[in-house]
Amino acid sequence: MAPPGTSASAPTAHRGDRRLVVLLTGAMAFSMLQLFLLGALGPRLVADLGVSPTVLGLTTTVGFGTAALLSPIGGRIVDLTGPRRSLVLLLTASAAALAAIGAAPGATVLLCAVALGGLPQALANPATNKAVLAAVAPERRGAVTGLKQSGVQLGAFAAGLPLAALAAGLGWRAAVWTAAAAALLAAGWAHRVLPADPVRPAAPAPALRAPRGMTAWLCAYSLLLGAGIASVNTYLALYGVRELGLGSTVAAALVAVLGLTGIAGRVCWSRAARPGRAERLPALLAGGALLAAALLAAAQWAVPLVWAGAVAVGVFAVSANAVSMVLVMQRATPGRAGQDSALVAAGFFGGFAVGPAVFAPFAESGHYGAGWLLVGTEFALAVVVGYTWARRDARGEPA
Repeated sequence: MAPPGTSASAPTAHRGDRRLVVLLTGAMAFSMLQLFLLGALGPRLVADLGVSPTVLGLTTTVGFGTAALLSPIGGRIVDLTGPRRSLVLLLTASAAALAAIGAAPGATVLLCAVALGGLPQALANPATNKAVLAAVAPERRGAVTGLKQSGVQLGAFAAGLPLAALAAGLGWRAAVWTAAAAALLAAGWAHRVLPADPVRPAAPAPALRAPRGMTAWLCAYSLLLGAGIASVNTYLALYGVRELGLGSTVAAALVAVLGLTGIAGRVCWSRAARPGRAERLPALLAGGALLAAALLAAAQWAVPLVWAGAVAVGVFAVSANAVSMVLVMQRATPGRAGQDSALVAAGFFGGFAVGPAVFAPFAESGHYGAGWLLVGTEFALAVVVGYTWARRDARGEPA
């Protein structure tokens, strides 16, 4: 076999990278697809199942609350078992959660299914990051991370356009069951194409611990950012229907636009997140997210601004999590990449759990302007956290 870097081995390496990127991107998409579907199909679920906007927000709270609680354990599971077993479990659990949502007769089963969906969310970042560290050359990790993190927004696009269109033609349950079948097929593909995990790790996985240093700052930053993003994901389509006079399918397309721009943003910002520059990006991206919240609020007086707001949320807010993961992989101590990724993800999921629950009273009463002000406040606090950490890090102060 030719040594790495020669003309004989380079094409093979790149083909392997492409296959891995497709698989990891799909895993990230399926890990959160159920919640994007609930947001995009929210108006149909409210009408068909008789659930209130508050219960719709509670689905996000339950899903991400479960994910936040499981994330530290999920990171340890990944460090112990390896990426292939973790990714197969992730995709299988996603399929089960989606199938249960499609069969839900009411709010109780719906909430239980969403809680099950917290497991793949908890495994997604540590499992995919571990796979990147194991199989991708260091100089390509930033680009591959951006691509695989864009899978989350690919899920938003799938929920907001093709699956929403399928729901319009065949019903929302058929759309969700289609997604469940696709997740199950992806689990079989992951088992087939990924190399087998070692029987046991070479060294014991590090013990669980509270986030420290940069990980603690990124955890707090992600908590604030996640709270705002989750409110947008959950209520943007309902806002479009109830306050802006958009049809259900057009309002769901807002989620698709957010997803597409999030894909582009995550890829581009992750490529830009080189050491020495990446540290400044969290505050910058949170500042762009603050602008996005202002555009969504202003759409009450100028409806086209809602599309600009959706674009800005995708380019700035949802891209920031990919940059956080690049920072974790650049600076994690040996053997802790899975757990540090999981701790930062736990902060993000915690924000997703809290955000819609706090936003729900404004949606219930129709006071969306006050709700977007709340989201803007969350993004503004994320700016403060990101800027403070970057300054302290640049000065070499203890984190």
